[in-house]
Amino acid sequence: MSKKPTLRDIAKYADVALSTVSQALNNKPGVSAEMRQHILDVAQELGYQQKTIIETPFANDIKTIGLLTKHIKNEPSRINPFYSHIIVGAERECSRHGISLMYASIEVDDNSRAISLPAMLLDDRVDGVIVVGAFLEETISDISNRAGQSIVFVDAYTSLNSDFDSVLIDNTEGASIAVNHLLEMGHRHIALVGSNTQSYPSIRERRMGYLNALQQHHIQPIIIESSLTRGSGYASAQLIIEEHPSVTAVFACNDEVAIGVLNGLQANGLSIPSDISIVGFDDIDLAQAVSPPLTTVHLDKVMMGIMAVRHLQDRATDPERRSLKTLISTQLIKRKSVRNINV
Repeated sequence: MSKKPTLRDIAKYADVALSTVSQALNNKPGVSAEMRQHILDVAQELGYQQKTIIETPFANDIKTIGLLTKHIKNEPSRINPFYSHIIVGAERECSRHGISLMYASIEVDDNSRAISLPAMLLDDRVDGVIVVGAFLEETISDISNRAGQSIVFVDAYTSLNSDFDSVLIDNTEGASIAVNHLLEMGHRHIALVGSNTQSYPSIRERRMGYLNALQQHHIQPIIIESSLTRGSGYASAQLIIEEHPSVTAVFACNDEVAIGVLNGLQANGLSIPSDISIVGFDDIDLAQAVSPPLTTVHLDKVMMGIMAVRHLQDRATDPERRSLKTLISTQLIKRKSVRNINV
């Protein structure tokens, strides 16, 4: 090989898990004599030095973590107001443990499905990977091989393999809480904005929470299909005014869409919440800065980043454990964008 071989290279050429390589090279139990010899032979063939062989990539030896966030192809790069807090949490936890954090973006399509891999993975510069907000299919095997299975999904998904640790949001329950609040305030004509049948999994879960809440009260849904942008929310406001004049409240699948709806309704002379109430989801910083301040579903985004790093550390200590899923609960933050029409 042209570069210094790594444990990941041995695992790849021996066709075994990275943890098995570590156990074999460190003379630990759990590996048969035949498998141990096979791994030693591959290591020797690749020119792996004995001094490096006795070292383990696990326990306290996570030196660098790669954090991957999505970037939609052909759109200008900008810091996502939701994911920025997750990054802060990961930074905070890495700093506590002396771990370096590298950043890169995964180019995705409009449905957040990954298109390409960043250079830091191709160069084998990280010991573990945190994937934030992307839907990985074919690319997950490439990332898995290069990261030695040390991958944590944060609001990220794959349809091909479930054997990865994850930090996810209780989206269905959060959406149900939001819609039930509108129902308690007397609203019966509640529109959903910011989703479609091909939406990212977390958005489909929010859509399901909306539908579940209405179904329990035998209320017909009013769905305005759109993407997750402020511009789409603005355009949806026009559709609500023209095609659904009975609507008294809107549940938006994220705050960006909610703010777009709010701006669109106000631009058409409607008052929030006197004419139409609005509830968002995510509780981004801008939610309390708009007028009126937005009622929204809050979740601890910083903790999501912290938990992702902790999952990687725990996986390094016990690479054979079963995958874990941490589900982050939600809380409704009541501000000024919802009117009680019962009174």
